Amino acid sequence: MGYRDHHSVFGAAEGTPLVVSSRFGAPDGHTLDGYKASGSYDGYQALDRVLGMAPSKVVATVRDASLLGRGGAGFPAGVKWGFMPPDVQPRYIVVNGDESEPGTYKDRLLMERDPHQLIEGCLI
Repeated sequence: MGYRDHHSVFGAAEGTPLVVSSRFGAPDGHTLDGYKASGSYDGYQALDRVLGMAPSKVVATVRDASLLGRGGAGFPAGVKWGFMPPDVQPRYIVVNGDESEPGTYKDRLLMERDPHQLIEGCLI
């Protein structure tokens, strides 16, 4: 089994839809054109939708969707985003791609296979 055969190891449990890794098998999933043409999200349309929303509405939408962070603790992303005071500028985001836990490659796979999903999430 090689590195490229990740679905045999990282596939979804039976009956569970793939979300984050749904485009990992696309040969051009790492390209902008591949991201724009893929799946039901059609690349950067979520960003287009939120650009017209108030930041507080975006945070409420993420919170109400029960989205969780990727850090392993399962902390609600909308709650974390709500900690940021609304009137503080400039704002910074830190993306930690360090996988110092033995045997974890989830972040590397996302950054290599579907980087625009990560970029779009950061922009939102």
